[in-house]
Amino acid sequence: MSQVLVLNSSLSGEASVSRLLVAETVSQLVARDPAAKLVFRDLAETEIPHLNPRTVAGVRATASTPAETKARALSDELIAELRAADTIVIGAPMYNFSIPSTLRTWFDHVLRAGETFSYSEAGPKGLLEGKRVIVVESRGGLYSEGPAQALDFQEPYLRQLLGFIGLTDVTFVQAEKIGYGPDARAAAIEGAKARLADLIARDLSQAA
Repeated sequence: MSQVLVLNSSLSGEASVSRLLVAETVSQLVARDPAAKLVFRDLAETEIPHLNPRTVAGVRATASTPAETKARALSDELIAELRAADTIVIGAPMYNFSIPSTLRTWFDHVLRAGETFSYSEAGPKGLLEGKRVIVVESRGGLYSEGPAQALDFQEPYLRQLLGFIGLTDVTFVQAEKIGYGPDARAAAIEGAKARLADLIARDLSQAA
């Protein structure tokens, strides 16, 4: 039985394009693998606390206080979910040309030396391999090409964070120009749904 970790980070609730497309992704995955186990993390509804001077040692050093121990326990829980997943689905809207702080905080807890990456004389090495990641990106403008491409700090940043812990089988599905009006929004959603359907069908045919 496969396991799917589903992360949502949009603050827009039912109006969120990334949430809609994450739900579509999960629906298609389950349709093809009804026995799949789903683990959901809504990073907007149940926020992961930002690390601060009272908690940071729980993730980046040795926990010795109650606050640090609590931070370590949450980091352990999030890493366990990530390690158990065969597929990770991430809903990542573009906020201020990058990612929501809620998603960044999740990464702060799961990028942990000795657990998800290691250091050696050869440099850092990701320890989470053999997993598939599908990232749904929603964007108000057009950033995949043209003049605004230089302002895209969302996709390169996510690719770097995921690759740093060994997650290199990553596919980005974009819904762009959703701020250009209802027609553009609808077209972006339908285009992303079609790309998701093709992606999942192709991956499954290759695995067969």
